Amino acid sequence: MNSEWDCVIVGGGAAGLSAGLVLGRARRRTLLLDVAGQSNRVAEGIGGLLGNDLRPPAEFYAAGRQELAAYGDVELREVEALGGERRGEGFALELGDGSAVETRTVLLATGMDYRYPEIPGARDRWGRSVFHCPFCHGWEVRGRDLAVLGSDEMAVHRALLLRSWSDSVTLLSDGREVEGGLAGRLAAAGVEVDGRAVASLEGPGSALASVVFEDGSERALGGLLVGVTLHRRSDLPDRLGATRAPATPLVADAVEVDAMGNAGVPGLFAAGDLVPQVPSVPAAIASGHFAAAQVVNSLTT
Repeated sequence: MNSEWDCVIVGGGAAGLSAGLVLGRARRRTLLLDVAGQSNRVAEGIGGLLGNDLRPPAEFYAAGRQELAAYGDVELREVEALGGERRGEGFALELGDGSAVETRTVLLATGMDYRYPEIPGARDRWGRSVFHCPFCHGWEVRGRDLAVLGSDEMAVHRALLLRSWSDSVTLLSDGREVEGGLAGRLAAAGVEVDGRAVASLEGPGSALASVVFEDGSERALGGLLVGVTLHRRSDLPDRLGATRAPATPLVADAVEVDAMGNAGVPGLFAAGDLVPQVPSVPAAIASGHFAAAQVVNSLTT
């Protein structure tokens, strides 16, 4: 197959940009497709990323694109990959602008959609005072009255974890019972359980000031940790034959990769939030770097 590209990277978030940098430095003809839909763009800053702590996500991605521009073998197009298929020893991809490209390898780095509880007021505060990762956002709400939404074992674990950032942590069970053993663990750690059903979140702008319950009562609150489920943004991995990972409470439909980052089909790789790993920018950068190195290895052999 006379391919136009050595590798097409689908997605220009942390994993995709990291992969593009590795491939550019390896002098591989690389096309990076990105439509700027990264899930963390709503956050004020990227917490805990060495050398870029609290840097606004949009600024971080712009800097990554600027770095890639120095490598002539890498081209970036702001277009979506709508479909594709295995063709010969490579792949053919259909793009959103009506064009098509052929490539020897594909690296999927599309990221995932973060689906969180649909509570009125949560969307306006998502990625700021309402969040899913205390390591990313806990510092910004440290010392405030904090809460965790949920009643299962994972919610209890989150509440216990959040005590590292505040002495005032409450589990909002939203009208559900907390099993006795779990309730005992919370009590031992000084975490209160509030069983009232949650109606909405209130506060100025993106700040959280209180949670309003269905009975009309309120509770002062400065930050809320909620669970999320990650979902794919497209069916492109299935179209290309990627192996689907078993569903978990955190990820509904990740792509399974082997120890070399291969997604189940020769020449198909995946990285970042799309694969089973900790969903964070540092982890995505490392994942993209590793997968791109394996792409180079596969092209060499």
